[in-house]
Amino acid sequence: MSLELIDIALAERQPHPTLSERMTGKVKAVLTETIGGQEIRHEIMVPVWMDISAGMSDEDIELGLMVKAADIVGRLKQHMGPVAG
Repeated sequence: MSLELIDIALAERQPHPTLSERMTGKVKAVLTETIGGQEIRHEIMVPVWMDISAGMSDEDIELGLMVKAADIVGRLKQHMGPVAG
């Protein structure tokens, strides 16, 4: 079995309802998994947050949220480990 991240995109973002220096969002991650020679596609929504500071552009914030989601997906892949297929 192999699990690969093939696409990642910011689906939504909004200021945190009570913490003024925090942005929350959801990132859509597309993964493919190969099991027994068959490729299966998974689309998941990853909830993320990050602290922001004055001077950060929209692009900085979007990239930061996607990097956080990619890190979460990476840890998920690590936790799953290799499985004989």
